[in-house]
Formats: sequence, structure tokens, C-alpha cells
Amino acid sequence: MSDRVNYVVVRESGEYELYYSRWGADGLDLDLLAGPAQALAMVQRLGADGWWLNDVFCQGAALIDLGRKVLLLFAWEGPSTVMRYRAATLALLREAWPGWDVRWAYDGPAELRIYLGLDPEHVRDRWRDTYCGPLLEPGDEDLADPEPMAAVVTVGSDRCYVVANVSGHPIREGSALLDRLSGGSAHGLCRVSADAGLHIDPLQRRVGWWVLGASAEAYEMPKRWSGWTVEFWQDSWQKHVRLAPGQFQPPAVDHERARAEVRTAAGRRREASQKHVPET
Repeated sequence: MSDRVNYVVVRESGEYELYYSRWGADGLDLDLLAGPAQALAMVQRLGADGWWLNDVFCQGAALIDLGRKVLLLFAWEGPSTVMRYRAATLALLREAWPGWDVRWAYDGPAELRIYLGLDPEHVRDRWRDTYCGPLLEPGDEDLADPEPMAAVVTVGSDRCYVVANVSGHPIREGSALLDRLSGGSAHGLCRVSADAGLHIDPLQRRVGWWVLGASAEAYEMPKRWSGWTVEFWQDSWQKHVRLAPGQFQPPAVDHERARAEVRTAAGRRREASQKHVPET
């Protein structure tokens, strides 16, 4: 197995260099906490490569624009994709990159190409089937994990479901998702520390959704919900909680503890990387 990652370095001239590694997506955010100079040195050790990963195989990416001082990144795994560490990780990144505009690429590698003025279709996989994870029953062993790969789906004012977030965000299913949910077991008040979610208001035909990682075609979801109003909340799970207070109530986040734990994880990763240089 591997966790593939693309890096892009944009020079002051506007020219860019593309890098690829089979390893590094899981922990990409921790690596970037070393700051611009160290991150740039790490990327350049890989050697330039012209291979763009598509939105199925690209598990993380970072674009470093040296002229405009923009850091654009995303990952499928790592503390930045975990609810209790998300805000702390992004705050620490902004502190480690002072004067830089740190942004999250919710649309994955396509968003990096759009930033560069390139055609995003080059990294799209339009032919794959829309398949999302199964419904998780209350008491499912997967939910015993403190941070399960799970999407919380609330419907109206009285139903909450949990979908395994392993193949694609359930927002991709469109309104057909409601039919699938009708055959599942509701969870009552859901306290899962999820990494994705959506709230459906069938009466108003409105849906809002969020994700802590990335979701291919993120800004195209209204096309999948014909006749509905679709709002993309990016990483704002708090909006979901406010709209469904009796359905979704994740554990409280201790921000100071989260900052300390992310710093510790970054330090350990740096120590490990000095002992082992992964194959590119």
C-alpha cells in the first residue's frame, strides 16, 4: 500500500514544478508544520516529476506559491482531517507560515490545477461509479474508534444516520440518499466525532454538507441534487450541530490540548524522518 502525494512549487516567475511521491500523504500536514524553508527542501529532495495524480489516487497534495505566498493543501488522513485536531492544525500551520495565505483544497488535485490556470478535467475520473459507504448500525464496532471514518447524516428534526465515509461522501448520491436511509436504523442523538456530514431538510428541499478531507467535484454537488438548494459548508461541522442540535452532538474539543498533541506528533514525525527517507 502507499499514500500518494503531489507537491507543486510555484516560483516567483510564475513557472511551476511538479513533484510526486508514493509516500507522505498521511502526515502531510505534520510535515508542513516545519515551515516554508524546511518544506521546500523536503519537496525538492524528491526530484521534479511531471505526473499529476487524479482525484481517485491523489491522497494528499500541497502547492507552495513562493511569489504570492500561498500554501494550498489537502489530505485524506492526518490531524487536519480529525474533528478534534482540525482547528488546531490549521492554526499551527498559519503560525508556522507567517505572512502566508494558508488554504484548504476541498476539491483535491483539481483545485490545485485551477489555481495554476490548468484544466481540472486532467485529474477527473468521471467514469467511476457513485458508490458510498454502507450505513453503520448503532453499536457497530467501527464506531468504537475515537475518530471513525464516518459521515453523520441528519434528516429533518428527528433522524440521524451514520454512513461509513470510506468510498465517497454521501452527498454524491443526490436525493436518492433519502431512499437508502429509509431502510437503515436511526441513531437518535449521534455523538460521533465524524470527518464528514450533511443535514437534509426534506420540507424546504435544502441540504448542507461539510468535509474535513477533500471530495472530488466538491463544488459541483448542486448538479446531483436537482430541484434542491445545496450549501457547501467546507469544514464547518459547527453549522451542522446548530441545525441539528438534538440529533448531532460530537464531543467537545479541547483546543489547547489539541495544539499540544499536534505539536508532539509533528516532533515525532520529524525525528522519524531523519532516520528513514521513504522511497519516492
